[in-house]
Amino acid sequence: MAKTLELKRRIRSIGKTRQITRTMEMVSTSKLKRAADRVHAARPYAERLTEVIGRLIDPELRERYPLLRQPDSVKRAAVVLITSNRGLAGAFNVNLIREARRQIERLRGAGVDVEIHVVGKKAVSFFRYQKEELAAGRTDITDKPTLEDAMSVIEPLREDFEAGRLDEVYVVHAQFRSALSTPPVTVKVLPVSAGAESDDASGRTQSYILSPSADEILNRLLPLYVRNAVYRALVETAAAEHGARRTAMKNATDNAGDILDNLNRTYNRARQAQITQEIAEIVGGAAALE
Repeated sequence: MAKTLELKRRIRSIGKTRQITRTMEMVSTSKLKRAADRVHAARPYAERLTEVIGRLIDPELRERYPLLRQPDSVKRAAVVLITSNRGLAGAFNVNLIREARRQIERLRGAGVDVEIHVVGKKAVSFFRYQKEELAAGRTDITDKPTLEDAMSVIEPLREDFEAGRLDEVYVVHAQFRSALSTPPVTVKVLPVSAGAESDDASGRTQSYILSPSADEILNRLLPLYVRNAVYRALVETAAAEHGARRTAMKNATDNAGDILDNLNRTYNRARQAQITQEIAEIVGGAAALE
């Protein structure tokens, strides 16, 4: 009797857990659609912006613009890690943190002084637990990032780079390929390297008539390019988070269903054995009275 009661308690408990994970899976599926739409809307703009800047940059302009400055040697760099504020997303945050640590160790191994900037409660908690000094720890950016959020993250670093206090700035974020594929990637946003000058079939740089001048265009586009790179990293990470959480909750729901099937079979066998024993006792008692 005690065994069947314990099985019934476990079945009820796991059934409630499955309801929760199923609900979370449905919520993540709904949020994933909107987050993926933001990613798909941001990508064409970023690609065209990169193409325009790549065609305007020439060696002369590289020397005149601070954001294009290529340092002779890298002495100080910043690594910006973007994670989520919430868990229950499988290995999503773990993979991002591992990628950031790999990048930090690579830079430190080369003798570079590294500033660590993190976005998301999971990254803040990890590095504080590791007693790593954080130059900035942001937990106020939601899963619906805006351009203003990107500006608040990158503008202080851009100013430090222009002033020569930083030589490189890297952003570690999740790349949203699909709900099942969200690998971590590292992107160098400063100095700007939007691509080599566009060449035609003969190998000569293409010529354009520009109005206003290339200087004026780059003066507006370069800061915009940097902000957009961080914005794109934020929206891709948000979409990847929902995809990873949906996958994790679906797996949890499926596993809970498998456990329930096993428990129900075990409960039915135990109940059947109990009924058989009760019948045997009744038959035995009736035989004794005869």
